Amino acid sequence: MENIIFGKNAVLEALMNSNREINKIIISKNIHSDNKLNKIKELALKNGIVFQFVAKEKFTPYAEFNHQGVIALISPIKYMDFEEFIEQKHENSSIVILDGVEDPHNLGAIIRTCVCAGVKGLIIPSRRNALVNSIVEKTSAGAINHIPIIKVNSLTNVVNKLKENNWWIIAADASAKDNYYNINYKDMNFAIIMGAEHAGVSKSLLKASDFIVKIPMENNFNSLNVSNALAAIIFETVRQKNCTIVK
Repeated sequence: MENIIFGKNAVLEALMNSNREINKIIISKNIHSDNKLNKIKELALKNGIVFQFVAKEKFTPYAEFNHQGVIALISPIKYMDFEEFIEQKHENSSIVILDGVEDPHNLGAIIRTCVCAGVKGLIIPSRRNALVNSIVEKTSAGAINHIPIIKVNSLTNVVNKLKENNWWIIAADASAKDNYYNINYKDMNFAIIMGAEHAGVSKSLLKASDFIVKIPMENNFNSLNVSNALAAIIFETVRQKNCTIVK
């Protein structure tokens, strides 16, 4: 089970005084609002933490706990601040941005691939995307501890900020004209945006991208798993960076 903090008092204390990283707070639709619950929502909003009102059935896995209809889901890692990341010196570096990858097993596999390929950071949105939990930790085989993972509220703002700081933005999309291996990834900082299988990269991020690339398919079965798709693209960038032309 994912690490949790349960009960109004404990969740409120974590929001006020703890340095533990909270992925999300779930609140039962069946509980009445009071001062403590209002304070929890206020602090969650202030700190950019997602909270959701859910049906009481969502609390069934936590029946053994005296949760009072309030549970905070805790990340096993501390997320890195985006501003801190962008202020670091980067040269010929790569990062990966995920837009709507909701399967924690895919996220774990992606993190493992990123670490193996020397990616300098992974950016995920706080909403409509899997966050780092115990499933991700296990699937990544410990790779979550070897790469900065950055949770943000707005991918659009992040992409704009990256472009202002001389990062090139490359989005993967099945309908793109360019194949992923036709891009020159050498001598630049770049971010690769990967979307979910069912939706792909959002239109706003595609519009903001400098390049849009695809993985060519040999038939009409165009449904490559997102973690496998990223592996194909990211290791092409590794090949290019390490390729020496012998004359």
